[in-house]
Amino acid sequence: MRHPNTTLTGQTTMGEWLVHPVGAPLFVELLAQDGLEALHLGLALGRPLIQLVQLTKGRISESAIDDLLQVATEKLVAGGSGTAGQEGLRLSVPVRRGMTLDEIQIRDPFILSDSIDSTYYLYGSTDKNVWSGAGTGFDTYQSKDLIYWEGPFAAFRPPSTFWSWGMYWAPEVHKYQDHWYMFATFTALNGHRGTQVLKADHPIGPFRPWSDGAVTPHKWQCLDGTLFLDDGRPWIVYCHEWTQIHDGAMYAQRLSADLRCTEGTPVFLFNASDANWSRPIQGLSPSFNFPAHVTDGPSLFRLDNGHLMMLWSSFGEHGYAMGIAHSTSGNIEGPWTQEQDALWSADGGHGMIFRPNDGGLALTLHQPNTTPDERAIIWMLTERERTVALGKRR
Repeated sequence: MRHPNTTLTGQTTMGEWLVHPVGAPLFVELLAQDGLEALHLGLALGRPLIQLVQLTKGRISESAIDDLLQVATEKLVAGGSGTAGQEGLRLSVPVRRGMTLDEIQIRDPFILSDSIDSTYYLYGSTDKNVWSGAGTGFDTYQSKDLIYWEGPFAAFRPPSTFWSWGMYWAPEVHKYQDHWYMFATFTALNGHRGTQVLKADHPIGPFRPWSDGAVTPHKWQCLDGTLFLDDGRPWIVYCHEWTQIHDGAMYAQRLSADLRCTEGTPVFLFNASDANWSRPIQGLSPSFNFPAHVTDGPSLFRLDNGHLMMLWSSFGEHGYAMGIAHSTSGNIEGPWTQEQDALWSADGGHGMIFRPNDGGLALTLHQPNTTPDERAIIWMLTERERTVALGKRR
């Protein structure tokens, strides 16, 4: 049996709930509402909590399970003395201090720099196997200097009735109107993939579903949605996947002011093949009758002079790579042009740009591109009039 301070989810076994210092009294109380005691469950104690709905033939409902999960999470958060309950969250995941980035397996890294408390928060695809199997959720790490990190903290764990079972990818966290919003990619059991918006009161979380499922078009295969404010108006920029259209595309769409849903129609920005450095994926099944180009990881950034550019990833001459697109109009709708060569040309990508608290401009991306070896790396950038150039590794 796992340590009693393990994260509590709908997939946690009922036996583990019974030995958890926070979960046990809540679970016993739930059973009592149906006239049950733990001993009545017998071998079923080895089953996930969510199966209690089936075992009681619906007398204990899914909504009751969700209420239990919410109360347990709130008690964990409230259980400590840190800002917004950070210490409480540390109860749910074994936390290490003094880690360097080469000790943290992570894909699609995103760094939020919070100038108020001078803290950096690192997010990314953190499941051990992001390509298959049940998804655990997303963890985050925090640092004061970008060198030594503390974590993991359980930023998101899916509620029992969550629509996606696995392949949880590329979370980004943005501060917007005094709250923090996570944009992340999820995959349904039927294979449909899209970006959902989650919300929290603190960068560490816990993040809870905010939009009603994915905000990207429901009949499209989409991933890697990111938030961008253009003249104060929120937009989501996302990829329409090559798996559906062969030549992956980048789109933008207006979001409602509360970020719960999209408005209007998708605006086409560009195709992957528009970039001279992008190459078709090699080794695909013969069922793919056309060259397939990937679009991944859009991340928008304005230079000090107002010029708008976008990092995005695809495959290049030497594997996974990342290039830069430019908006000639200065707004999200473009038109967009592509730099001739990739900014990062081999075995790494899905990056984003941020400003460190001590000045300058920095880039984070994952390298290499193979699981489980991927790690976040940070490079300083030189800011030029209309682009950036790689500097020294930080």
